[in-house]
Amino acid sequence: MKVSRKKKIFLVDDDELISLTLSRALEQAGYEIKADLSAADVMEKLRAWFPDVVLLDIQLPGRNGVDILKEIRESGLPVKVIMLTADDTAETAVKAMKLGAADYLTKPFNIEEVKIVVGNAIENQRLEQEVDYLRKISCNYFNSEIIGQSPALREIQSKAAKMAEAHVSSILITGESGTGKEVIARYIHSLMFGECTTSREPFVAVNCAALPDHLLESELFGYERGAFTDARSDKKGLFELAAGGTILLDEIGETAPHLQTALLRVLEERTVRRLGGKDDIPIDVAVIATTNRNLNDAVKNGGFRNDLFFRLSTFYLHIPPLRERKEDVIALARHFLSLFSRRYNKKTIKGFSSEAEALLEAYTWPGNARELKNLVERLVVLENAPEIVPAHLPNWLTGKRGPSLPQESKFVLTPTGVSLEDLEKDLIKQAMDLAQNNKTNAAKLLNMSYDSFRYQIKKLGME
Repeated sequence: MKVSRKKKIFLVDDDELISLTLSRALEQAGYEIKADLSAADVMEKLRAWFPDVVLLDIQLPGRNGVDILKEIRESGLPVKVIMLTADDTAETAVKAMKLGAADYLTKPFNIEEVKIVVGNAIENQRLEQEVDYLRKISCNYFNSEIIGQSPALREIQSKAAKMAEAHVSSILITGESGTGKEVIARYIHSLMFGECTTSREPFVAVNCAALPDHLLESELFGYERGAFTDARSDKKGLFELAAGGTILLDEIGETAPHLQTALLRVLEERTVRRLGGKDDIPIDVAVIATTNRNLNDAVKNGGFRNDLFFRLSTFYLHIPPLRERKEDVIALARHFLSLFSRRYNKKTIKGFSSEAEALLEAYTWPGNARELKNLVERLVVLENAPEIVPAHLPNWLTGKRGPSLPQESKFVLTPTGVSLEDLEKDLIKQAMDLAQNNKTNAAKLLNMSYDSFRYQIKKLGME
């Protein structure tokens, strides 16, 4: 069983009563405390004990707390500093915050407020560490390299380079699910700001289809304390967190109308307002939106705001499906093979036979590059031969007859009749299975528009 260590707080205040009171209160709250009444050798003590939070009095005998704060920040110690001040105007504390303090507390203290401020500082520290970790993961697993040499892909790269060079504020990327829209988005980000390993500008991605409308709104724009029942503290939204870098709005075609209105305001005014807030916060962020829907049709059907569509489509890129880029199939397959061989430490597999490559190239790939990637990952994990040959490939790809479906999964009209609704449900289920749960491709299998397919799913209660 993993045991979490107590968070460590270093307290520097020359008032013995304040030091004792704060130490007892924070110890009772579950923190490990070390208190010092003077600032002598404070940097050596911090390096030796390595606390999470420092509570630092601004007025100390012989030294100014602000000078110590500067020293802590210059040292690079990953510690949050909370300033303690007896100044009712708090001007000095505000100045200290501009120099890097996490927060400040004004004497005399409200113990509950102290606990809240310390807790927020520790939570912010945890989030910053998590962001750094995720950034490293992003560098390792989500590189921005574009694989393939088809004319369509070269044209996309050329347009993307021009958009990145101009630092356009918003870009729309369209294409079927699995074509690599996020890869292109990351490629544009790398051209604008540099590769992940050298750039600190954030790349924040959010799947607009994966979150309920109310939750997506609070995630994108943030909220002020008290904006709703569970809003116990202020929270920055993803637009604010992406400041100076790029935010990716994946599947923007699935957003609700009121969110589309808010997004249009962000794109036009370059400001956001937190839920429950009164102030507009300026943002400097590149917005890249992706969708697998035909937004032009969605506008005609009233499912997407035309002004938002026109604003987004000023700069757009369309990624053709993999079946229209046959030249890229083998390059992608070899890339994925190399990627997963390293990830799973499978050094035995060296490549594909010419026969296997011919089969891969002949397949239509309804799931596009994602389907190819998933297949190659499966082959790397399950096979140990030095070369992938046709015998290793699944029957659905090679064209061999696989096991027949159970008869009960098909409808047969009998003298007693059948339920038309059950028949529709069965066909939709079969289409979704064949398309690997890709609604766009499932709709094509049934010769339906994407919107009509979604309507049928909702009508039949299959969401």
